[in-house]
Amino acid sequence: MEALAVRLSGLDPYVDGAIRIVAFYDTLMRRRVDLAALARASAGLAECGAGIRLHGTGQEIRVSPDGTPASASPAPASTTAPITLDEEEIGTVWLERPGAAHQLDEVLLDRLALAAAATVERYAPARTTMADPALVELAVSPGTDEAARARALRLLGFAADLPVQVVAVRTPRPLDRLGRLICPGRPVKAALLGEVGVILATTVDRARFPDSVRAGIGTADRPDLSWPQARTALRFTTPREPVIHHADLGALALLADVPDDLSRTNPDVAGIARLTAEDLATLDVYLHSGSLRRAADQLHLHHSSVSRRIDQLARTLRLDLTTPTGLTRARLALTAWRLPVSGCPPAAPARWPASPPGAW
Repeated sequence: MEALAVRLSGLDPYVDGAIRIVAFYDTLMRRRVDLAALARASAGLAECGAGIRLHGTGQEIRVSPDGTPASASPAPASTTAPITLDEEEIGTVWLERPGAAHQLDEVLLDRLALAAAATVERYAPARTTMADPALVELAVSPGTDEAARARALRLLGFAADLPVQVVAVRTPRPLDRLGRLICPGRPVKAALLGEVGVILATTVDRARFPDSVRAGIGTADRPDLSWPQARTALRFTTPREPVIHHADLGALALLADVPDDLSRTNPDVAGIARLTAEDLATLDVYLHSGSLRRAADQLHLHHSSVSRRIDQLARTLRLDLTTPTGLTRARLALTAWRLPVSGCPPAAPARWPASPPGAW
């Protein structure tokens, strides 16, 4: 193999340079250098600034060509490459070369990305976001004994003294990137259990969920208690409220324990089931707005038209929608009718793999 490499390098200066780069990074990996050493060596080899960033921790290393930490404002990256571990993009490497990229920059970054992935796997195996579903199930299952749960959480990368919240999600987006988005720079793990996406995180930023995601957030700090809360909250999500914290449900959470056959045969819920899509939209806006005029503004109709619709709805439902009791019954009936039957959240994609580079 070495003889072949020598013959190839004599034929093509590009091949010669590429082989030297490969050998350079092979040597660094055999010496088990850390990420900072990789960045310094890469900046020196490329004779320009180099950087490494890990998505999960937010760690960023920028080095100038002389091997010292770069203090100036980051220059636009001339060339970038993803760091991939277990088919998940866990970070990025780049060069900050003034002017045009050099012919061998892509080869250099490819080897730097491979070396960075190997270093992360060696020194921090829990940095990837996608997790073994079996470990996640052990962590969230109420039937798991505490010793097994503690071991599962430790293997997932969570410290024993950290609270762990659970999020149940339905999303078309890759779970790994969603996890990093809602819990930036902190430990976070994701897996698919049945038809539900599960995210374990030390903190959850509710405002960072994208519009296309339905999510229920558990309240408890223990995953075995937070998981059923998250699943319950997910059942209550709607296009109007796509993300719900279990604590915000209050007494409404009790509806989740009502048997399906009992709920569906209730006269108020059965009345909701008979409404048309237009009637349901009108009732939903009216119940949330609290007045005919505000409902008319949101529906872009004259308030007299909305008033006629509400009168017709009241006759259909056999409820007085102008009294507190009638409004409460209508809200409860609409909520109960929307809950997925048998405690199952809406159907999810059959499989959410780790996201390929650029999928977000």
